[in-house]
Amino acid sequence: MRVRRGTATVTGTSREPGPDRDEGTTTSSRETRLSRLIGVGMGPGDPELVTARAVRVLTEADRVFAPATALDAVGRAESIVRQACPDATVDRLAFEMTVGAVRDTALGEAADRVVECLDAGEVVAFVTLGDPNVYSTFPTLAEAVLQRRPDVAVETVPGITAFQDLASRSGTVLLTGTEHLTLVTALDGPEALDAALEDPGGAVVVYKGGRHLPAVAKRLADAGRLDGAVAGELLGLPGQRVGPVAGLAGGPASYLVTVIVPPSERE
Repeated sequence: MRVRRGTATVTGTSREPGPDRDEGTTTSSRETRLSRLIGVGMGPGDPELVTARAVRVLTEADRVFAPATALDAVGRAESIVRQACPDATVDRLAFEMTVGAVRDTALGEAADRVVECLDAGEVVAFVTLGDPNVYSTFPTLAEAVLQRRPDVAVETVPGITAFQDLASRSGTVLLTGTEHLTLVTALDGPEALDAALEDPGGAVVVYKGGRHLPAVAKRLADAGRLDGAVAGELLGLPGQRVGPVAGLAGGPASYLVTVIVPPSERE
């Protein structure tokens, strides 16, 4: 499991398991609830796009953690949980996106908190936007937990991705026939698109390029691929915008921007 940038720090509230939680639970059923860490994809924003499996896992988990920018701030993933699973109690991990010693210390504190719950025999769920295996904070946290407890079972519940949602909302056919797709992130700048745009038979999806959206639009225009390209910002969340890249690229957008560039060879 690869570790990527973006880590976490300490938690907020906690839920201590009480005796009543085991009332009516047989020995055999307890044995099937071995402690494990589950990354749960909450989709891009619309609570109606949360899967039934995700709802079940969150309902059955002993502990639900959500990433947040601060312990007193409701993160986007938690806001989706509140709508899709209103009875779930969420504890927060405040994620630190800087690099260096601060990040490493924060990640260690978050992993220690999760390990504490796992050592207590809890089933721990960690919610994330989109899918937990696609540009998610979950692999970073899971890797840190595995460094401390190599035998811990780690599972994931897939979530609908932002580019799937954007394709649906914009009426864009993402792939057909033998076409293929390249998914890139523009966090480090729009230059990441250049190689992908050279392939006329491939669709290109761009994540996390909001601050570079005007430059992304210019690169698409220079490559002759601006026509048909669509963008979606804050999909399923307050402030959502969906439309042609050319019409939304008047200025920077938020971090949660997705761009779809269909294959240019498509008739």
